[in-house]
Amino acid sequence: MTDRYLGFANSNFGRRLLDALGLPRPVPLERWEAGRLRPVEGALVLGGGPLARQVEALAPRLTADCYGFNDDSLASPAWVAGLGAKIKAVVFDASHLADSDQLRQLREFFQPLLRSLASCAHVVILGRAPETLDDPLASVAQRALEGFSRSLAKELRNGATANLLYVASDAENQLEGALRFFLSPRSAFVSGQVLRLSACAAQVADWSRPLAGRRALVTGAARGIGAAIAETLARDGAEVTLLDVPPAQQDLDALAERLGGRALALDICAADAATQLVAALPDGLDIVVHNAGITRDKTLANMTPDYWDAVLAVNLKAPQVLTQALFDAGKLHADARITLLASVSGIAGNRGQSNYAASKAGLIGFAQAWASRLAEHGASINAVAPGFIETHMTAAMPMGLREAGRRLSSLGQGGQPQDVAEAIAWLSQPGSGAVNGQALRVCGQALMGA
Repeated sequence: MTDRYLGFANSNFGRRLLDALGLPRPVPLERWEAGRLRPVEGALVLGGGPLARQVEALAPRLTADCYGFNDDSLASPAWVAGLGAKIKAVVFDASHLADSDQLRQLREFFQPLLRSLASCAHVVILGRAPETLDDPLASVAQRALEGFSRSLAKELRNGATANLLYVASDAENQLEGALRFFLSPRSAFVSGQVLRLSACAAQVADWSRPLAGRRALVTGAARGIGAAIAETLARDGAEVTLLDVPPAQQDLDALAERLGGRALALDICAADAATQLVAALPDGLDIVVHNAGITRDKTLANMTPDYWDAVLAVNLKAPQVLTQALFDAGKLHADARITLLASVSGIAGNRGQSNYAASKAGLIGFAQAWASRLAEHGASINAVAPGFIETHMTAAMPMGLREAGRRLSSLGQGGQPQDVAEAIAWLSQPGSGAVNGQALRVCGQALMGA
């Protein structure tokens, strides 16, 4: 559905009027397009601690233009405030900040850069997970990065984003994959997020097709976000099996044919669904995306047993049953990547959605509960929590609620199914086993929730 406010805000007349009235003026986000050669098309500015040198070494694979700022140890040419090129991406290594006084380096580094950011720029701050540090002063300083990064994300303008990555010392070899996502338009609708990278032995062999040779299953794949996920996984080289309910067979078959994949019509809540699924996957899976979900909204006072049971069965119980069956049957390969479609409603709650929010919060708990079990096999499981995404479901919302959903985020607009799909495609990569048991919000830094 067309966002008319977004279009008006970026017309000549609309831009002048909204600026005069002091109203928010969201900009169209830059998203990944076929044929793009590098993650960053423009200037990348680096600075901070020792990880900045590591990023500098891989920078030629990220961009053609790399600069250093406030850091004499970097070999890249210095970016000069007021004279340098417009900045498309920034990486600041804050992992060396060891006490509260050293936090001033955040202001000293970022303040001169902010007015020189290009439209839809991407900022990444690197740190060390506070809970892993023995020094209390260093742990406090590293925890402070969360408040700083989230506040910075809310201050950025013109479609820019900021995210924080806590990098374990044995996970530094996975920085490239994370930066290829967070510094590029693939993460257009991801901002204000905090993720932890841990050790992962697997690596991506070909960045142009990072999922080549991997077998993927996507549930609820016939349309909407599920179809976008299937398309993106196939684009990145995966062989896709598309699953949806039998009434969606026609759409499912058409999409499978277009993607060179395979359609599987199956009710995931059927008593024999697990048996049917295992039998249909003789070669096993490298990627599982539990996308299928439904809503049956009512306030709790008016919630019927049927509404409650249906949502919990499809959204929460079925992914658990099917994952357990795949695991027990040995259908999950050693470095499998599982992604669960949660929601910001599962983090913040939402009036009239107690059943839906419970199911989506349960999926986040599912990822946390299974993470260590899967890690023993080199596999991983995570949740992706979308915010307001432009789909047929949100198009059916009352106009007032729809507009509120679009505007109540730092980016001031709704996301696209592609935004969710790009996050899942990244989490499905071999090297993304560095992220495990976590929830990544794809919500434009929605104001509801954490």
